[in-house]
Amino acid sequence: MLHDRNDIAAALTEAARSINSHRSIDDTLEAIVRAAQQTVPGFEHVGISITHGNGRIETRAGTGQLVWDIDELQYKLHEGPCYDAITSGGVTTMPDIATEQRWPRYVEEAAQHGLAAQMGLQLYSDESTLGGLNFYSWQPGIDPDAIQLAELFAAHASIALGRARHEHQLNESVTTRQAIGTAIGIVMERYRIPEDRAFQFLVRASSTGNVKLRTIAQEVVDTANRDFAVPAAEGG
Repeated sequence: MLHDRNDIAAALTEAARSINSHRSIDDTLEAIVRAAQQTVPGFEHVGISITHGNGRIETRAGTGQLVWDIDELQYKLHEGPCYDAITSGGVTTMPDIATEQRWPRYVEEAAQHGLAAQMGLQLYSDESTLGGLNFYSWQPGIDPDAIQLAELFAAHASIALGRARHEHQLNESVTTRQAIGTAIGIVMERYRIPEDRAFQFLVRASSTGNVKLRTIAQEVVDTANRDFAVPAAEGG
Protein backbone atom coordinates (compact mmCIF):
# COMPACT_ATOMS: atom_id res chain seq x y z
CA MET A 1 0.00 0.00 0.00
CA LEU A 2 1.31 3.46 -0.89
CA HIS A 3 1.32 6.16 1.77
CA ASP A 4 4.20 8.40 0.62
CA ARG A 5 2.97 11.62 -1.03
CA ASN A 6 5.35 11.16 -3.95
CA ASP A 7 4.07 7.63 -4.56
CA ILE A 8 0.48 8.84 -4.40
CA ALA A 9 1.21 11.68 -6.82
CA ALA A 10 2.92 9.24 -9.19
CA ALA A 11 -0.07 6.88 -9.11
CA LEU A 12 -2.47 9.71 -9.84
CA THR A 13 -0.25 10.97 -12.65
CA GLU A 14 -0.20 7.50 -14.22
CA ALA A 15 -4.00 7.32 -13.97
CA ALA A 16 -4.27 10.70 -15.70
CA ARG A 17 -1.80 9.62 -18.38
CA SER A 18 -3.83 6.50 -19.12
CA ILE A 19 -6.95 8.63 -19.67
CA ASN A 20 -5.19 10.77 -22.24
CA SER A 21 -3.55 7.87 -24.07
CA HIS A 22 -5.01 5.89 -26.95
CA ARG A 23 -5.76 2.90 -24.74
CA SER A 24 -9.23 1.36 -24.80
CA ILE A 25 -11.72 2.40 -22.13
CA ASP A 26 -11.43 -1.02 -20.48
CA ASP A 27 -7.63 -0.72 -20.33
CA THR A 28 -7.99 2.75 -18.84
CA LEU A 29 -10.47 1.61 -16.18
CA GLU A 30 -8.23 -1.35 -15.39
CA ALA A 31 -5.28 1.03 -14.86
CA ILE A 32 -7.38 3.20 -12.55
CA VAL A 33 -8.54 0.33 -10.31
CA ARG A 34 -4.98 -1.03 -10.07
CA ALA A 35 -3.61 2.38 -9.12
CA ALA A 36 -6.41 2.91 -6.58
CA GLN A 37 -5.76 -0.55 -5.11
CA GLN A 38 -2.12 0.38 -4.51
CA THR A 39 -2.85 3.87 -3.21
CA VAL A 40 -6.04 4.01 -1.15
CA PRO A 41 -5.31 2.61 2.35
CA GLY A 42 -7.41 -0.06 4.01
CA PHE A 43 -8.93 -1.79 0.96
CA GLU A 44 -7.71 -4.92 -0.79
CA HIS A 45 -9.94 -4.71 -3.86
CA VAL A 46 -11.32 -2.00 -6.15
CA GLY A 47 -13.91 -2.08 -8.94
CA ILE A 48 -15.58 0.27 -11.41
CA SER A 49 -19.18 -0.10 -12.56
CA ILE A 50 -21.06 1.79 -15.27
CA THR A 51 -24.73 2.62 -15.70
CA HIS A 52 -26.70 2.02 -18.90
CA GLY A 53 -29.61 4.02 -20.25
CA ASN A 54 -32.09 1.33 -19.23
CA GLY A 55 -30.95 1.50 -15.60
CA ARG A 56 -28.79 -1.63 -15.69
CA ILE A 57 -25.49 -1.42 -13.79
CA GLU A 58 -22.50 -3.35 -15.13
CA THR A 59 -19.08 -3.97 -13.59
CA ARG A 60 -16.35 -3.12 -16.12
CA ALA A 61 -13.10 -3.44 -14.12
CA GLY A 62 -12.06 -5.19 -10.91
CA THR A 63 -8.95 -6.29 -9.05
CA GLY A 64 -10.30 -9.67 -7.95
CA GLN A 65 -13.21 -12.10 -8.03
CA LEU A 66 -14.63 -10.56 -4.84
CA VAL A 67 -15.44 -7.41 -6.82
CA TRP A 68 -17.50 -9.27 -9.41
CA ASP A 69 -19.29 -11.43 -6.82
CA ILE A 70 -20.19 -8.54 -4.50
CA ASP A 71 -21.23 -6.24 -7.34
CA GLU A 72 -23.49 -8.89 -8.84
CA LEU A 73 -25.09 -9.35 -5.42
CA GLN A 74 -25.70 -5.62 -4.91
CA TYR A 75 -27.17 -5.00 -8.33
CA LYS A 76 -29.39 -8.09 -8.04
CA LEU A 77 -30.77 -7.03 -4.64
CA HIS A 78 -30.79 -3.28 -5.43
CA GLU A 79 -29.08 -2.52 -2.13
CA GLY A 80 -25.62 -2.06 -0.68
CA PRO A 81 -23.04 0.76 -0.34
CA CYS A 82 -22.01 0.85 -4.00
CA TYR A 83 -25.57 0.58 -5.30
CA ASP A 84 -26.65 3.43 -3.00
CA ALA A 85 -23.69 5.60 -4.05
CA ILE A 86 -24.49 5.11 -7.74
CA THR A 87 -28.23 5.72 -7.40
CA SER A 88 -28.22 8.40 -4.69
CA GLY A 89 -24.90 10.18 -5.20
CA GLY A 90 -21.88 11.04 -3.11
CA VAL A 91 -19.91 8.61 -0.97
CA THR A 92 -21.45 5.67 0.91
CA THR A 93 -19.39 3.83 3.52
CA MET A 94 -19.86 0.60 5.45
CA PRO A 95 -17.07 0.49 8.10
CA ASP A 96 -18.11 -2.84 9.63
CA ILE A 97 -20.49 -5.34 8.07
CA ALA A 98 -20.98 -7.01 11.49
CA THR A 99 -22.86 -3.97 12.82
CA GLU A 100 -24.48 -2.80 9.54
CA GLN A 101 -28.30 -2.53 9.60
CA ARG A 102 -29.16 -0.53 6.45
CA TRP A 103 -29.12 -3.43 3.98
CA PRO A 104 -30.16 -6.64 5.81
CA ARG A 105 -30.51 -8.89 2.73
CA TYR A 106 -27.25 -7.71 1.24
CA VAL A 107 -25.27 -7.91 4.49
CA GLU A 108 -26.36 -11.49 5.15
CA GLU A 109 -25.11 -12.71 1.77
CA ALA A 110 -22.05 -10.43 1.47
CA ALA A 111 -20.71 -11.61 4.82
CA GLN A 112 -20.57 -15.14 3.41
CA HIS A 113 -17.98 -13.90 0.88
CA GLY A 114 -15.74 -12.68 3.72
CA LEU A 115 -16.44 -8.98 3.12
CA ALA A 116 -15.88 -6.80 6.21
CA ALA A 117 -15.86 -3.15 5.03
CA GLN A 118 -16.86 -1.32 1.87
CA MET A 119 -17.01 2.12 0.27
CA GLY A 120 -18.78 3.32 -2.89
CA LEU A 121 -18.40 6.62 -4.76
CA GLN A 122 -20.66 7.86 -7.54
CA LEU A 123 -19.01 8.66 -10.88
CA TYR A 124 -20.79 11.46 -12.69
CA SER A 125 -20.51 14.05 -15.41
CA ASP A 126 -22.36 17.34 -15.78
CA GLU A 127 -25.16 15.54 -17.59
CA SER A 128 -25.69 12.26 -15.76
CA THR A 129 -24.52 9.46 -13.51
CA LEU A 130 -21.81 7.39 -15.20
CA GLY A 131 -21.31 4.65 -12.63
CA GLY A 132 -19.43 3.96 -9.42
CA LEU A 133 -15.94 3.44 -8.00
CA ASN A 134 -16.12 0.70 -5.37
CA PHE A 135 -13.73 -0.39 -2.60
CA TYR A 136 -13.78 -3.68 -0.64
CA SER A 137 -11.89 -4.91 2.42
CA TRP A 138 -11.46 -8.18 4.28
CA GLN A 139 -10.94 -6.20 7.51
CA PRO A 140 -13.36 -3.82 9.31
CA GLY A 141 -12.61 -0.10 9.56
CA ILE A 142 -12.08 2.73 7.06
CA ASP A 143 -8.91 4.82 7.12
CA PRO A 144 -9.69 8.55 7.48
CA ASP A 145 -7.44 9.32 4.48
CA ALA A 146 -9.17 6.75 2.27
CA ILE A 147 -12.21 8.82 1.31
CA GLN A 148 -10.22 11.84 0.14
CA LEU A 149 -7.85 9.69 -1.93
CA ALA A 150 -10.73 7.68 -3.34
CA GLU A 151 -12.42 10.89 -4.47
CA LEU A 152 -9.32 11.78 -6.52
CA PHE A 153 -9.46 8.45 -8.32
CA ALA A 154 -13.21 8.81 -8.77
CA ALA A 155 -12.56 12.11 -10.55
CA HIS A 156 -10.12 10.38 -12.93
CA ALA A 157 -12.56 7.55 -13.59
CA SER A 158 -15.38 10.03 -14.26
CA ILE A 159 -13.23 11.82 -16.84
CA ALA A 160 -12.35 8.52 -18.54
CA LEU A 161 -15.97 7.34 -18.66
CA GLY A 162 -17.25 10.75 -19.74
CA ARG A 163 -14.79 10.85 -22.62
CA ALA A 164 -15.64 7.30 -23.69
CA ARG A 165 -19.37 8.01 -23.60
CA HIS A 166 -18.90 11.21 -25.61
CA GLU A 167 -16.83 9.39 -28.25
CA HIS A 168 -19.43 6.64 -28.44
CA GLN A 169 -22.21 9.17 -28.96
CA LEU A 170 -20.20 10.92 -31.68
CA ASN A 171 -19.59 7.62 -33.47
CA GLU A 172 -23.28 6.74 -33.21
CA SER A 173 -24.20 10.14 -34.61
CA VAL A 174 -21.90 9.70 -37.61
CA THR A 175 -23.23 6.18 -38.24
CA THR A 176 -26.81 7.46 -38.02
CA ARG A 177 -26.20 10.25 -40.52
CA GLN A 178 -24.53 7.84 -42.93
CA ALA A 179 -27.39 5.33 -42.71
CA ILE A 180 -30.06 7.99 -43.23
CA GLY A 181 -28.18 9.54 -46.13
CA THR A 182 -27.76 6.17 -47.85
CA ALA A 183 -31.43 5.27 -47.25
CA ILE A 184 -32.57 8.58 -48.75
CA GLY A 185 -30.52 7.84 -51.86
CA ILE A 186 -32.06 4.36 -52.16
CA VAL A 187 -35.62 5.70 -51.79
CA MET A 188 -34.92 8.47 -54.32
CA GLU A 189 -33.71 5.91 -56.85
CA ARG A 190 -36.42 3.37 -56.18
CA TYR A 191 -39.41 5.73 -56.35
CA ARG A 192 -37.91 8.42 -58.60
CA ILE A 193 -38.63 11.18 -56.09
CA PRO A 194 -36.57 14.18 -54.95
CA GLU A 195 -34.47 14.20 -51.77
CA ASP A 196 -36.93 16.09 -49.54
CA ARG A 197 -39.78 13.69 -50.40
CA ALA A 198 -37.51 10.68 -49.83
CA PHE A 199 -36.64 12.02 -46.37
CA GLN A 200 -40.33 12.59 -45.56
CA PHE A 201 -41.02 9.03 -46.70
CA LEU A 202 -38.59 7.74 -44.07
CA VAL A 203 -39.96 10.08 -41.40
CA ARG A 204 -43.54 8.87 -42.02
CA ALA A 205 -42.42 5.24 -41.88
CA SER A 206 -40.66 5.96 -38.59
CA SER A 207 -43.69 7.73 -37.11
CA THR A 208 -46.24 5.19 -38.33
CA GLY A 209 -44.28 2.22 -37.06
CA ASN A 210 -43.13 4.00 -33.87
CA VAL A 211 -39.57 3.05 -34.78
CA LYS A 212 -36.48 5.25 -34.62
CA LEU A 213 -35.55 6.93 -37.90
CA ARG A 214 -32.07 5.40 -37.73
CA THR A 215 -33.60 1.90 -37.48
CA ILE A 216 -35.88 2.49 -40.47
CA ALA A 217 -32.96 3.82 -42.49
CA GLN A 218 -30.77 0.85 -41.61
CA GLU A 219 -33.56 -1.56 -42.63
CA VAL A 220 -33.83 0.15 -46.02
CA VAL A 221 -30.05 -0.13 -46.50
CA ASP A 222 -29.93 -3.76 -45.36
CA THR A 223 -32.83 -4.72 -47.64
CA ALA A 224 -31.16 -3.05 -50.61
CA ASN A 225 -27.90 -4.86 -49.85
CA ARG A 226 -29.70 -8.22 -49.72
CA ASP A 227 -31.54 -7.51 -52.98
CA PHE A 228 -28.24 -6.60 -54.59
CA ALA A 229 -26.47 -9.72 -53.27
CA VAL A 230 -29.08 -12.28 -54.41
CA PRO A 231 -28.79 -11.67 -58.19
CA ALA A 232 -25.03 -11.56 -57.88
CA ALA A 233 -25.01 -14.94 -56.14
CA GLU A 234 -27.42 -16.43 -58.70
CA GLY A 235 -25.32 -15.12 -61.58
CA GLY A 236 -22.05 -16.37 -60.06
